[in-house]
Amino acid sequence: MTGECSANRSMWELDGSLSLGIMTDLLTPKIANITADGVSLCGDLTAEELGLDDTHVALRGTAAVGLDLRIADRMICVTGVVEGTAIRQCVRCLKNFDEPVAFSLRVAYEREIKSTGLTGKRDGVQKKKSATPPVVEEEEQNDDLYYFTGDHLDLALMLREQVILASPMYPLCAPDCLGLCARCGHDLNEGPCPCGDVPVGGPFDVLRTMKEKLRDAGRR
Repeated sequence: MTGECSANRSMWELDGSLSLGIMTDLLTPKIANITADGVSLCGDLTAEELGLDDTHVALRGTAAVGLDLRIADRMICVTGVVEGTAIRQCVRCLKNFDEPVAFSLRVAYEREIKSTGLTGKRDGVQKKKSATPPVVEEEEQNDDLYYFTGDHLDLALMLREQVILASPMYPLCAPDCLGLCARCGHDLNEGPCPCGDVPVGGPFDVLRTMKEKLRDAGRR
């Protein structure tokens, strides 16, 4: 994808009639520039530009984004790839580690029609309701669907969501990570801890011990 974008960039720069395509902003492309033949966009985006913070996904440096956009059946189909490096926290040892991020995306945009009714209206925007859904090619029926208004697409929210969805629920620094000792919190990847030979009780051992102490106190 990145190679294709570079090639397209050179071609467009040589052809004045196509120079507008490469000038289109990556995150807010102008809809009038998107045709059935498609347009390719690429660039490097920071976490801030994607609306990401450490509570979502922490990125190391920028993420390379390459997108192809085209008009199809009154919808705008967007396909592409995202590559970068994320900073994860291992769920076992709690240490931060770098993990390569590389995934493809396939989404579709449809123009949102604002309702003139007052019922259920919120900030002048309503979810689109249509008695006859638009015809979509069979291969595109499983695309994630987004809505747009105005003359430009806003791709930042979509890209942010796709990056978050591509993140693992339980990140591990290594498949065989030993984690932390349940007693002293020592990182077992760095070697055994002093209490390694002491059997670790179950979660109800503390309650069982307290119950026994209360029983002994009652007998006295």
